[in-house]
Amino acid sequence: MFQFFVEPGQVHGEEIVITGTDVNHIKNVLRMRIGEQLRISDNEGGDFYCKIQNMEEQQILLQIIGQAEDTEPGVQITLFQGLPKGDKMELVIQKTVELGVSQIIPVAMKNCVVKLDEKKAKAKQLRWQAIAESAAKQSKRSIIPQIGEVMSFKEAAEYARKLDVCLLPYENQRGMAHTREVVGSIQKGSSVGIFIGPEGGYDSREIALVQDEMEMISLGNRILRTETAGICALSMLLYALED
Repeated sequence: MFQFFVEPGQVHGEEIVITGTDVNHIKNVLRMRIGEQLRISDNEGGDFYCKIQNMEEQQILLQIIGQAEDTEPGVQITLFQGLPKGDKMELVIQKTVELGVSQIIPVAMKNCVVKLDEKKAKAKQLRWQAIAESAAKQSKRSIIPQIGEVMSFKEAAEYARKLDVCLLPYENQRGMAHTREVVGSIQKGSSVGIFIGPEGGYDSREIALVQDEMEMISLGNRILRTETAGICALSMLLYALED
């Protein structure tokens, strides 16, 4: 069953109105017909099974036929991803959205090879947000995770102080016992940050800035690529906390 997102204002009692580019996608790409069913989320916790009731040139009218299950994990997870090279960020966004991340903040760290000026950063953010929406549709998410503006490491660390707990996988941290202890102590309903370094790893000054306020953890005895580390950390966290 295909998934689409709407704004809460498009939900009217037992009916939902689809507008914008989704109209063309439903009619001319998917070639759906009256009577076929869709899954709709309003990005605020409302999830519905719907049936196409009427199709017009600029809008599609849906009838709500039932409540759909909420697919969100029991924790709010923010991924702070050090800017990677090439198109690796697109892979990170796609896979972590599928897994259940709530928000992704790109971070320009000291050892990042990629340097984005303001214009390029804005264009990238729009591209990354579109990838997040596509992944949210594919994985039947109840929300579209937001891709934040690129932050410096200092800005990201300051932002992370608002969260209940923040994990920083670090290559110099040895042994999984502490990782299990930290993950096991996180309560459902918590807000959790995960910091992932770029290809060049963390600068020692970045570690010094946050080592007393973040949980330094290990992801195992092997060195993971930056595009793998976030997926691994998120998987461990959700394995422990999701029903």
